[in-house]
Amino acid sequence: MNSIESKHKVFRELHERAGAFVIPNPWDAGSARILTALGFEALATTSAGFAFAIGRKDSTASLSREAILDNARSIVEATDLPVTADLEDGFGPNPDDCALTISLASEVGLVGGSIEDATGNSSSPIYGFNLAVERVAAAAETSRRYPFVLTARAENFLWGNPDLDDTIRRLQAFEKAGADVLYAPGLPDLNAVRAVCSSVSRPVNVVAGLTGQPFTVAELQDAGVKRISVGGSFARAALGGLARAAREVLEKGTFTYAKDAMSAKEAEAYMLDADR
Repeated sequence: MNSIESKHKVFRELHERAGAFVIPNPWDAGSARILTALGFEALATTSAGFAFAIGRKDSTASLSREAILDNARSIVEATDLPVTADLEDGFGPNPDDCALTISLASEVGLVGGSIEDATGNSSSPIYGFNLAVERVAAAAETSRRYPFVLTARAENFLWGNPDLDDTIRRLQAFEKAGADVLYAPGLPDLNAVRAVCSSVSRPVNVVAGLTGQPFTVAELQDAGVKRISVGGSFARAALGGLARAAREVLEKGTFTYAKDAMSAKEAEAYMLDADR
């Protein structure tokens, strides 16, 4: 197993080399092993995918810091690849909460993680500007003690506030506060992506696989994107396959879904023996 220092080095280098790279989001150890075997270079956890897998909604009210980090640990232990994590809002409103989360994340073997400016409160969904920046600054200060790549997320577009100017203002402030990677999920089009990428000097992450206009890797790379994640969309694709198979059986009484299913032999080839 590669050391956390060597994984961190690899992860840093992915952000520094030319071109964009795709970082998919497994939701458990099994999906992590499959994505590793298929040839990806790094992995990112997904709070949404994990939540769906355990029958919960994706929210800080449903997922504790302990549960998120336990899931992340299982993914870290399933792969030799660098793993970064969706760390929600840092699991608390205060800068110290974010700092503690970064420390605990490093302790489970993660070489990166994201802190978002969404509160999880529908009546006041985004942290005020100054507090949001203070939270990122605290996370960044702590991250420098570890082999850790900090991503700062501006969540306006996911919470009904499609204000590109405010989003860019926040990302620029997060960069000055010490974030290594910047991320504004839900950007509506390539013009918005270009505007974000041209407004900051740190690597930008964009999530693909959401509803709306589909982007290609080539288009995002040309727009200036460095890292492309898929969020919970791989997990939702798997759930979609399950639902389609179940509906076929219930509604038609047929089992043709099996022709598109991964074979047991292939699935087992990706997994560990019980004694390893």
